[in-house]
Amino acid sequence: MRILLVTLLHPLPTNAARGTFVADHAQLLREMGHDVRIVNPLPRLLKYMEQSRSTLTGVAKAPKHFEHNEFNVFAPRYVAYTDHPYPWLTSRSIRNRQRAIEKWLAGWRPEHIVAHTLWPVGELARSLSKRWKVPWTGVVHGHDVDVGLSHSTTGKRIKSLMKSADSMVFVSDRLRTSAEEQGVIIKKARTIPCHSEMDDEWARPMKKWKGRWRREAIDILFPADPRRPEKNHYLALQVGELLEQRGWIVGMTTLKQQPRSIVWDRMIVADVTLITSHRESGPLVARESILCGTPVVSTNVGDVATYLPEELVHSQPSPERLADACEAALQTDWDSSPITLPQWMSSSSVSQQWSSLLQNLEEEE
Repeated sequence: MRILLVTLLHPLPTNAARGTFVADHAQLLREMGHDVRIVNPLPRLLKYMEQSRSTLTGVAKAPKHFEHNEFNVFAPRYVAYTDHPYPWLTSRSIRNRQRAIEKWLAGWRPEHIVAHTLWPVGELARSLSKRWKVPWTGVVHGHDVDVGLSHSTTGKRIKSLMKSADSMVFVSDRLRTSAEEQGVIIKKARTIPCHSEMDDEWARPMKKWKGRWRREAIDILFPADPRRPEKNHYLALQVGELLEQRGWIVGMTTLKQQPRSIVWDRMIVADVTLITSHRESGPLVARESILCGTPVVSTNVGDVATYLPEELVHSQPSPERLADACEAALQTDWDSSPITLPQWMSSSSVSQQWSSLLQNLEEEE
């Protein structure tokens, strides 16, 4: 099948960490035998404006065409203001990129459109769907539901996009339930997670930590950019400070726009991965850490409670509870009771779920 993947987030030449889960999905679709093309619309902005959010790093000077994982990516520009005070302007601007996209595609036309995130690229996907008379699927990763639906200017538009899509995919049951609780009526909704797999070079079995209790140096990995407020870096620092008061020599490593190989290298050498986020859709880094052999302590976000031991997940996190959880992770004999990820998160299972979705839509045409 010919699939056009339209996405707000995608790795850039100068920001390899941006939207890696979208690049993973494009690769998975290609391995399934589909012909995939990628369009990554980018907002027009000045260099200093990148500082407002880490996912904007590299956007100001990003080229219009670039290559990633042997995919040619087209990145047309659209107009958007901070916090979207004029959503109609953003919608019209991104929809006006249709002719540029057709020119880039030349004679190629998709049989299906997949939009990763809804606002604002869902507006483009819906418009192209009508223009080419092909179905489109929206994929929700978190922000559209956790923030967008209740937003004063974009909320109604996101609800409209969810209702009009030929199918909707949520990467976790929590997001799907949250959307329904906020009054969104969705015709065809599925939960399909981002798949988790690890190159053999980095895959490790989980092992028990060995050393002098509360006297050794431990490496805690904070797997995010500290500038992102939803990641709650301050809580992680409080946990580190409390562990030091207990006698540990704590080193805390953060991840800021690192390529995948560096991220996995740091997971391998860490003693514990600590996630303190207010909200997450997965998070994918928790699964990757486990595959690298490092235990994870987390706030109860995304789907971590479905595979992490109860003592390592906290719905009402505090520095004390998370510090206790870090020590529990260090004490556990992971050789005899390793954390295993559910089979439905594997690439083979995710491939089957996407094949079923695409086949059903094709049969309905």
